[in-house]
Amino acid sequence: MSVSLARRRSGGEYARIVLSRDLIRLYPELYHVAADGSWPAIERHGLLSPSALVTRWGVKQGAPQAAILAKRRGESRVLEHAEFGTAVIRHQKAIHEPSLDDALDDMTLAEWYAALNERVFFHLQPRLLRDLLTARSYRDDAHTVITLSTRSLVAAHEDEIELSAINSGFAQRHSREPRGRDTFVSIAHFHHPTRSHAVTKGQDIAELAIPRGVRDLRDHVVRVERMREGTVLERLA
Repeated sequence: MSVSLARRRSGGEYARIVLSRDLIRLYPELYHVAADGSWPAIERHGLLSPSALVTRWGVKQGAPQAAILAKRRGESRVLEHAEFGTAVIRHQKAIHEPSLDDALDDMTLAEWYAALNERVFFHLQPRLLRDLLTARSYRDDAHTVITLSTRSLVAAHEDEIELSAINSGFAQRHSREPRGRDTFVSIAHFHHPTRSHAVTKGQDIAELAIPRGVRDLRDHVVRVERMREGTVLERLA
């Protein structure tokens, strides 16, 4: 290996370490909102992406899987398995499809839905968690809110983690936030802020995603709560 190449690789490794430390410092906890009653299955199987769930729960390939994964879900889909029990794949009511289609740069709608369904998503900021829990499509229901340690998750999954500057599953009427193949990027390639106080829109991280899911989720859990809007109804773990 040449000296210059070694230096470049060394510099890239240094940058990755610094950016990971910033991620942990600025966002010490991560939040995932799951369906009410879903914690036992998640605790057993891990937090699986929708595409991984339909495979694990034995949904037949072809049209049955496509009905769940290949288009916008107007309602949540409930999967039943004789051994595994119930799993819920959440709705996508926050997507206005014509606006999403207009916002896509280099992907079709089907490709974008495939990208969403291949990943599990986490909020990094309490205010975004509150916004979701109080949104019209969510505020009347109870939800399972899983809080993870960012430090622990990064230590185990750093090479898989992707970051996004937008809420990828949110595209309301007249949304103008462009999205496409470059929406999800590695920690090392995301230009997130390095200061600890509030950041301006466009500089912050809206989501952390992991393709396929987090099978060892239990190892990173800080707490699991049943919540409605901003109120904790029950501590589950």
